[in-house]
Amino acid sequence: MQTPAVARRKSKPVPAVADDARTGHVRVALEERLVELRIEYDEVVGEFTGAESGTLAPDAGDDVADIGTKTFAREQEMALANTIRVRMDQVTRALERLAAGRYGWCESCGDPIAAARLAAFPSATLCVGCKQQQERR
Repeated sequence: MQTPAVARRKSKPVPAVADDARTGHVRVALEERLVELRIEYDEVVGEFTGAESGTLAPDAGDDVADIGTKTFAREQEMALANTIRVRMDQVTRALERLAAGRYGWCESCGDPIAAARLAAFPSATLCVGCKQQQERR
């Protein structure tokens, strides 16, 4: 038995990204973005781990303010690394969806994702309506 989203997908037109040349461009762009994110992630993690053993490690002479500043800086680096990791996961998921032939379809409702949204945010997995609903929650 088909889910309602699958049944709707079969009756609706294929989104613009289904064409092979365009899919190839999208794949290349996503792969390039993933490489950029990996480099950025490695730099941030490298700075963080290097800082752990260097300037951010508490010293015997540190006062409370110095310790607080170092802790804050460490938390900022961790938050940045986590944000980059989430972006990497989004791009990886988009590449998987592209390989499976599901790229350009909303994961929630099964409707096509607008080409303008995919152009602005190639790793989008939700249409604008479903993304707005998700953000309201």
